[in-house]
Amino acid sequence: MTETRWRSRGHFDWPLLVVVYALSVFGILCIAMATYNVDASAGAPLLNKILNSRSSMWQSIFLLASPVVLGVVMAIPTELYRGRARLIYYAVLGLLVVTLLAGQVSNGLRGWMKSSILGRSIQPSEFAKLSILLMLARHLSRVERPMSKLKDFIRIMLIVAVPSLVVLAQGETGTVIVIIFMFMVMLFFAEVDMRVLVGLVAAGVIAIGLVIAYALISGSNDYRLARILAFIDPQKYQQDAGYQNIKAQQAIGSGQMTGVGTFLAGSWATLGFVPENSTDFIFTVVGESFGFVGCMAVLAAYLFLILRMIYLARFTQDKFGRLTIIGVMAMLFFHVFQNVAMNVGVMPITGIPLPFLSYGGSNFITNIAAVALVLNITRSRTTVPDLNMPMAKLESER
Repeated sequence: MTETRWRSRGHFDWPLLVVVYALSVFGILCIAMATYNVDASAGAPLLNKILNSRSSMWQSIFLLASPVVLGVVMAIPTELYRGRARLIYYAVLGLLVVTLLAGQVSNGLRGWMKSSILGRSIQPSEFAKLSILLMLARHLSRVERPMSKLKDFIRIMLIVAVPSLVVLAQGETGTVIVIIFMFMVMLFFAEVDMRVLVGLVAAGVIAIGLVIAYALISGSNDYRLARILAFIDPQKYQQDAGYQNIKAQQAIGSGQMTGVGTFLAGSWATLGFVPENSTDFIFTVVGESFGFVGCMAVLAAYLFLILRMIYLARFTQDKFGRLTIIGVMAMLFFHVFQNVAMNVGVMPITGIPLPFLSYGGSNFITNIAAVALVLNITRSRTTVPDLNMPMAKLESER
């Protein structure tokens, strides 16, 4: 068996799963620290500190439920995902529309829907990322040169544009940015003509520039514009839109090389100086508690996940499977990049959580389902034929 055939064999990728669950367990610890009640939990065992926090308790429940999600996603044959991608896409799109019309409003965003079955609110925009991913993988894998014809170009653009506009109308700008990045990466690996890619990027940059220019000229007080202005000059907006930028950097910097320790009374985390430090700003807890060393360890784990998925995609011969893995990789990569970058002040703030660490059931389950898709494709892929093998032996192996 040649090296290429060995690398492309079907297998269950344990390294990928182990790192995902290691990050998830560490995330529960960080959420518990972010929501730590000193008066109620001082001197208590670690398990009590986790259970005394409503957020970390729920995240633990999501983690315990995740093997069920993993098992269900992996039990469905890959071909069924290819064949039913359209059904999944339209079902999630319908859920997005219902959420826009009758969903719950939180922090000015209408992006949540109350689930009577689960007893909690769900965020359909998270599921939209996977439905778009599968639909794109299906269409991009059907032809050798996607988007080379006008009809094909329009169809693929609508696949992304329609749900993205609904999500944008809900106020979820961050999710739309993730979808667009994922879309562009999948187009690149699908070998779309570079002129098309460059044109789309140029059009996107021009559109963003025009929107920002119009907002500035018209004197808009939109919170998204305020975040961009605060990123450019955080000190000028330190009492409002720039508050999180400044506090996040101060919290991470306070950890210095090795951090101040866990569940420390009087720390930035326990005093709640950084808003949303159990969700979008969970990285500030990592930086303060575990310092530069802890931050590098977390980033190394994410780097392993990204490189591992690129490796698995490289040796996946089926184009649908390869593009699905690439889409998952791109989605997780951008989440990590944008979240960490906004925490350290090198990117504007967006509502993008840190995968497997930030509190949130919809995002966590979506990421687990995405990893399960990768594991499913890797397990079910066929081995590359060895062209040096005698034909009689090759036929016998089949």
